[in-house]
Amino acid sequence: MTFVNAPAFSAAAMVAGADPVVKVLVYLVVMLVAAKLGAELFERIGQPAVLGELIAGVVLGNLVLLDSGWTFFEALRANVLTDHAAIAIDILAKIGIIILLFEVGLESSVKDMRRVGFSSFLVAVIGVVLPFVLGYFVSTIFVTKVPKEILAISPNFNIHNIHLFIGATLCATSVGITARVFQDMGKIQIPEARIVLGAAVIDDVLGLIILATVSAIVSSAEMGTDLSFMEIAKLTLIAVGFLVGAIIIGTYIIPKLMKVAAKFRTQGLMLITAILFCFGLSALASEAGLASIVGAFAAGLILEEIHFKEFGSNTTIKSLIQPIAIIFVPVFFVLMGIQVRVESFLIPSILGISAGLIVVAFIGKQACGLVVREKDVDRVTVGLGMIPRGEVGLIFASIGKGLGVINDDIFSAIVIMVIVTTFVTPPLLKWSIARAEKRIRIKQKTARGIAE
Repeated sequence: MTFVNAPAFSAAAMVAGADPVVKVLVYLVVMLVAAKLGAELFERIGQPAVLGELIAGVVLGNLVLLDSGWTFFEALRANVLTDHAAIAIDILAKIGIIILLFEVGLESSVKDMRRVGFSSFLVAVIGVVLPFVLGYFVSTIFVTKVPKEILAISPNFNIHNIHLFIGATLCATSVGITARVFQDMGKIQIPEARIVLGAAVIDDVLGLIILATVSAIVSSAEMGTDLSFMEIAKLTLIAVGFLVGAIIIGTYIIPKLMKVAAKFRTQGLMLITAILFCFGLSALASEAGLASIVGAFAAGLILEEIHFKEFGSNTTIKSLIQPIAIIFVPVFFVLMGIQVRVESFLIPSILGISAGLIVVAFIGKQACGLVVREKDVDRVTVGLGMIPRGEVGLIFASIGKGLGVINDDIFSAIVIMVIVTTFVTPPLLKWSIARAEKRIRIKQKTARGIAE
């Protein structure tokens, strides 16, 4: 075999005609190396690693624009994946989503949901409802200006569904990024942090319910049928019922199942039990007409470390899941970046969509801080803590793209919104916390002066 006259970066030519597994392996090598380099760079400048992984994917996917001969990732950028290796990577990325939402669920518990205060509940509700409404409104202004031939990606094209899904995407909150900022500053116990982290649990649940409902509406439209209000209400109840039912049943069944599993001596059974539960609930959620990530989140929410005490190990389930997440989750973020088409922003209406989404993404979440009832809590800090969309926003966008309701251009606009909200939140949050503390010090100093 000869590679004379082959483009310098044509990795596709190197694996052409080879076993599809070889191409998958090359994909993984390049994507994981890029992910870790991107994560390292962004962590060094004080930004979330997930942002570095996403940007690394954007660079890889758009190298073709430089006329470098790099076409290796074009198969991953197609609207409909047909290349076997590309399909395999897409499946691995979807597994990464499931693992990620399982981890998010593990960070919370049913007890946490019971403990959240009324302020956290109000922040979560407003932080979901208002962004959804604003996102829908912005979409009706800007998306309608995009030529229909650009938007239409299915025979049953319905612009109303695009508005719905864009609104749903803005509901998301990546509280992990906010929690990292609070933790790094040693402020995880301040009232603002407790309210934001408490609201995150409810925010995740409400966001997933909206996602499940909107996805079902879109799927029915793709089949050429419209849902009535009663059918939409039924779908919403199914989503709520699935989560509540899984939590109630799991609370009573899981301890008994763990006692039985702990009697086996097979190596790695603790990890396998958790993964089986995660994948099993994900499959059940899909069968119920919901997104599989709803089941993964519910599995993480139900499983607690106490359930694994029967195994007699000091190892936590989070530490066992982490190595799997380290491999699969970056694949998802890099793939999302690869599928961003930079050339989309040559279309003025797409730039308008991106700018509009960024504005309402800030307004919608910042407004939720206004409903905090405690007097001494800094509402600006609470609102800023809810702004970053991060990985959750990307998951919502990827599901919309997978359903065929969001095309490459709209997807790219949403990803830019996710990048901006994720990038600017940490420095804004640090500024807000410092500002609030300075105000408290001045107030205390003034009070001492009056007392003297």
